Amino acid sequence: MIAGLSSRLRHLWTDARGVAATEFAIVSPFMLVLYIGGVELGNGMAMNVKVTATAHSVADMVSQNTQVTAAQMTGILAAASSIMAPYPVKNGSNSLITITVSEVSTDSNGNATVQWSTSTNSSAARTKGQQMTLSSFTADPKNPTNANISLILSEVSYDYTPNLGYTISGTVKLSDSYYLFPRCSTNSPATSSFPYYDVKYPATATCTCTQHLQQKTC
Repeated sequence: MIAGLSSRLRHLWTDARGVAATEFAIVSPFMLVLYIGGVELGNGMAMNVKVTATAHSVADMVSQNTQVTAAQMTGILAAASSIMAPYPVKNGSNSLITITVSEVSTDSNGNATVQWSTSTNSSAARTKGQQMTLSSFTADPKNPTNANISLILSEVSYDYTPNLGYTISGTVKLSDSYYLFPRCSTNSPATSSFPYYDVKYPATATCTCTQHLQQKTC
């Protein structure tokens, strides 16, 4: 009996059957995590590119005017949301994206304040008169203090909820912002009062760069 048991133990020790299945059972959870993580990371990076594109597009569209009506601004913000396609911008009745556009103007000392602000989320709009600290990238060698300028600031945030990794990461907020100088505003310190080189909002009528510089109708 003892000899038979010893023989079975030696046979079990040298038996290689089932090794591949055992190794697969050990490795497969890690492979699954890597696969899911790669998919979610790819989705997140693609959405972040869309967020950046949205921020740039909003600032670009607003800066191509010297004055913008409330209706036109609503249209710009609504159109910009479609840039996120094919990714959803709503979860039921809740919006996943918040787009805020503001004008920031500086005085002769370079002190920056918000002149107006509007947003797809009313609670996200900046307060008029709010003091701002401008990025060093907005400075010009000829105007290092950013004195007497105006900038259009576009800010976008998007709530990304991973489909497979929600329990691990939860909802991730993707965000970006973009500054652009108004393209065709001509109200300089020599010809008008503060704020200078700005985009008027809300205005009673729209005035685009073409109308202002070429047609001279506004």
